Amino acid sequence: MSSLNVAFVGLGYIGLPTAVVMANSGVNVVGVDVNTVNVEKINRGEVTIVEPGLQEELTAALESGRFRATTEQVHSDVYIIAVPTPFTDNYDVDMKYIYSAAEAIAPQLVGNELIVLESTSPPQTTAKMAQRILECRPDLVADGAENPDNKPVIYFAHCPERILPGYAMEELRTNDRIIGGQTAEATRRATEIYATFCKGELLATNDVTAEMAKLTENSFRDVNIAFANELSLICDKLGIDVWELINLANHHPRVNILQPGPGVGGHCIAVDPWFIVAADPENSKLIHTARNVNDGKPGWVINKVKDAVSKTDAKKVAVLGLAFKADIDDLRESPALNIAVDLAEELDPIEILAVEPNISELPKRLKGFDNVTLASVEDAIATADVVVLLVDHKEFKELPITEVSSKELVDTKGLWR
Repeated sequence: MSSLNVAFVGLGYIGLPTAVVMANSGVNVVGVDVNTVNVEKINRGEVTIVEPGLQEELTAALESGRFRATTEQVHSDVYIIAVPTPFTDNYDVDMKYIYSAAEAIAPQLVGNELIVLESTSPPQTTAKMAQRILECRPDLVADGAENPDNKPVIYFAHCPERILPGYAMEELRTNDRIIGGQTAEATRRATEIYATFCKGELLATNDVTAEMAKLTENSFRDVNIAFANELSLICDKLGIDVWELINLANHHPRVNILQPGPGVGGHCIAVDPWFIVAADPENSKLIHTARNVNDGKPGWVINKVKDAVSKTDAKKVAVLGLAFKADIDDLRESPALNIAVDLAEELDPIEILAVEPNISELPKRLKGFDNVTLASVEDAIATADVVVLLVDHKEFKELPITEVSSKELVDTKGLWR
């Protein structure tokens, strides 16, 4: 297997960790990305995302000679596409990044290559990607299609990732993996690739079922989070401590309620359920309702902050956390970031002290506000009248409650209750 060459198209939160883990498992890997600055950093051994263990893996991969990054598409035996899949205004998948990757790969193909889509996608996306590649290269044919002219064959598969940010380097190796080829031979080839580093069970299926499986996993989680978030709204109205309530209920041997928060973020849980809703709106009522509950939670938090500001006649508000979850720098679909932006707009000229330990400058969406400053947690808490906890980063967990007890608190994570 080490004689095979693998190209990762997209070196973001999934592509870079997976590429270096594969390289450190003995496979020759080239990472391809359109971001020149990031490619240069990666080749210098500098990580471009916050992920525990990634720095060590990147250093080892570069030193082994089995990994490099480039902005130029290369020929490879295997292509693994890990590019963003945002949704459109009608919640269908925006194919522009997948199509861009497909069009860049197509000229490199000679036949017998395997192309794997890792990006989370609704059913039939792998087929659409394959169709775009074959439209660019009518001299090729997909495995399983009629081939009377004996054209060179290309193999296609979908293998969704299911790692948890913050634990990616471990879970890439230990999690079970779904391998969905368009044909049995495509599944076999993809299984061989992922077996080079994945110690979990490799579960064979077809591409469409693999696509739906990832959406199902994240929709299940979204529905369960929505239950917790809805409980938090009810408990607030009834004067009940929702975290105490959930702790008590979870002592039932068959109950395991999740924890509420300021909403749901990230590129998976906050996005994937919409793909199911778009595919079948008539039969996805529960999934749709859960999305609405979770998308509505930030508005509830903002109203709580406004109440706290009015109560204290606040001049400064500390917003603790901008990432979509604890101890990472990923701001994609982050409810915390959305809340910070809305507070900056709606509370102006009150000063917003944004605290995010995992970034070094304000996100683009906050840079245009004169009333927003990126602050340290110490300075923010010392000077703010209202403290809003949105993300339970370890830096915030380490704060003694005495440091915030004199402030008006909006604690969406139950850290200081």
